[in-house]
Amino acid sequence: MSLLLGRNSFGHISNQGNLLSREEALQLFNEWVLNPKLQLHMKQVAHLMKCWAAEKENLSAKDEWKWEMTGLLHDADWDQWPELHCKKIIEELENRNIDPEVLHAIASHGPVHFGVEPETKMDQMLYAFDELSGLIHAYSLMRPEGYAGMELKGVKKRLKEKSFAANVSREDIQDACNRANLGMDELIEFIIQHQATVA
Repeated sequence: MSLLLGRNSFGHISNQGNLLSREEALQLFNEWVLNPKLQLHMKQVAHLMKCWAAEKENLSAKDEWKWEMTGLLHDADWDQWPELHCKKIIEELENRNIDPEVLHAIASHGPVHFGVEPETKMDQMLYAFDELSGLIHAYSLMRPEGYAGMELKGVKKRLKEKSFAANVSREDIQDACNRANLGMDELIEFIIQHQATVA
């Protein structure tokens, strides 16, 4: 099954700045995503995106929401339409005249799968958070105290265990860090600190 999108241009520049309201985004999220585990993953990524936009990029409240909304909807079609993953949510958002930067970030959150390169900082951070967030959450589930007391070295040990969260691509994680010009340690620490509040 190929998920390649076959294009690199999404939306129209005239729609720059157009976002869904929080209510509209949550309505779409709740209608399309029925799996509680996937819902949690998407909420965690959304929260990480919002926190990074605020703390590391010092963005406006509107741009914080743009990053958060992108995280919230990045896997919206995976639950019910896995064979149309990315295609369906991008088309839906294009029909709603949403900012092309949001569409491009969603389209590039798995360059190997979708054939679109992460270019902007928002693209790169969605790609970086996506896989690593899932691995760190899986690690929290096997710890009696969950996120409390979780340390960098514990996560790195699990990263080296290919059998742990085997569906998480270590290559994608490293590639994402390289593209974002980020150290793996910094990214892991940020996720441990912020993701705990969503778990």
